[in-house]
Amino acid sequence: MFYEVEYPQPEPGQKQISALVVLNPAESRRLLAKATVALPEVQNAYKNGMVIIARGITTAFISEELFGIKVEPKAGQTVGMVCNGITNANSGPPPCTWHVTRKGKVVEGADSNVEILNFGPDDVFIKGANAIDLEGNAGVFTSGMKGGTIGMCWPIVTPRGCHLIMPVGLEKLVPSVIEAAKHSGIYYFKYSTGLPTKLTPVVLGKVVTEIQALAVLTGVKAYHLGSGGVGGSEGAVVLALEGDEKRVKNAFELVKSIKGEPPVTIPDTFRVSSAEDYNYDALAQLATLGGI
Repeated sequence: MFYEVEYPQPEPGQKQISALVVLNPAESRRLLAKATVALPEVQNAYKNGMVIIARGITTAFISEELFGIKVEPKAGQTVGMVCNGITNANSGPPPCTWHVTRKGKVVEGADSNVEILNFGPDDVFIKGANAIDLEGNAGVFTSGMKGGTIGMCWPIVTPRGCHLIMPVGLEKLVPSVIEAAKHSGIYYFKYSTGLPTKLTPVVLGKVVTEIQALAVLTGVKAYHLGSGGVGGSEGAVVLALEGDEKRVKNAFELVKSIKGEPPVTIPDTFRVSSAEDYNYDALAQLATLGGI
């Protein structure tokens, strides 16, 4: 479900204006990170409870915003990824191991699988996604035998009523996460350009897209006009911003401040060398994960 936002009432005497903006994928991730850190649930859990930041590319940006650090290569912070034209997995360690905080302090050397067992209803788990649909359903690619990170956290945060915050850019918009999930799976495919995967639906996460992010940070209403581009703007989203002139100007200044965000950097080593090396056999590529 989409994160619920309360839009401010128009201020008396304020002219209503619009602005057009384009966000490349890295710029969108920076915006999502700023908004995620600013969420009241996250701020409260960071100060008074626990926050777990799952491994991921968008969450690498969140770690930077929350801790004031630099995480490189950002794609090295995840395991699974789509890069170089195939689905693949990072075979190296994450560049940042600050995944768990308790009352504003990083828990050094923390094991998220263990720490999450201490979660209460006010604690926060932050996890990115690979798909989002118009109903606010998120989808996460899982190639691991145990369902990956979402398979670890979902059975715990759901019954306990914890906050599952899912920042995901509109470049990942699909017609239906539920329908897509029916046509995927780690044993579903015979041939694959990369690791076979399941799109696992997540229906109760609080999804933050660029639309919710701009509302949280500036109070403007954003509308998704289109996606895609060339020359480095592949995956870009085009948005219309509307609202009071003061708020739109603030939103526009925010967008300007994140323009030029460098593209996401990728790790040096991967599980699958190339799909061709495995004759595009899906299960042969899955075997490179070693049953994890």
